[in-house]
Amino acid sequence: MNNGRFATALHLLTLLRLNRGELLSSDYMAGSVNVNPAVVRKELSNLRDRGLVTSKEGRGGGYSLGKPATQIQLSEVYQVVRDTHVLGRSNDPNPDCPVGKQINGHLQDLYRRADEALLNQLGQLTLEDFGRKFD
Repeated sequence: MNNGRFATALHLLTLLRLNRGELLSSDYMAGSVNVNPAVVRKELSNLRDRGLVTSKEGRGGGYSLGKPATQIQLSEVYQVVRDTHVLGRSNDPNPDCPVGKQINGHLQDLYRRADEALLNQLGQLTLEDFGRKFD
C-alpha cells in the first residue's frame, strides 16, 4: 500500500481527535492535508462506513470521530485503506522458469507474514496514542 491513503486517513482522524467536540468541514481538512476536498470526502466516507467517523450534513455540518480516540486502533485505520499487501503485489512470472513457477506461492506467505507483523504493531497503538504527539 504505497499510495498515501493511510497517511491521509490518519491525518484526518488526528485532526478530528485534536478538535474533539467540533464538526470539521471537508474543505478545512483538505487544506490541512493539502489535497483536493473530493479526496478527503472519499476517505471520510470510507472511514464513516467503518464507524470511525460520523457526519452531519447541511449548514453547520461536518465530521467528527465516530468513537473515542482511545478505541480506534491504528490497525483498524490501516485495514480501512489497505488495497494490497504492505510489500506490494506479486507479478506474472514465466511458468516455465524454475523460480517463476513457484515464486508467487512463496511471496504470498511472505506477504501474509509481513501484513500480520504490521497489523500487530499498529494494533498496539490507538489514535489517542498517536494524537498525543500533537497536543
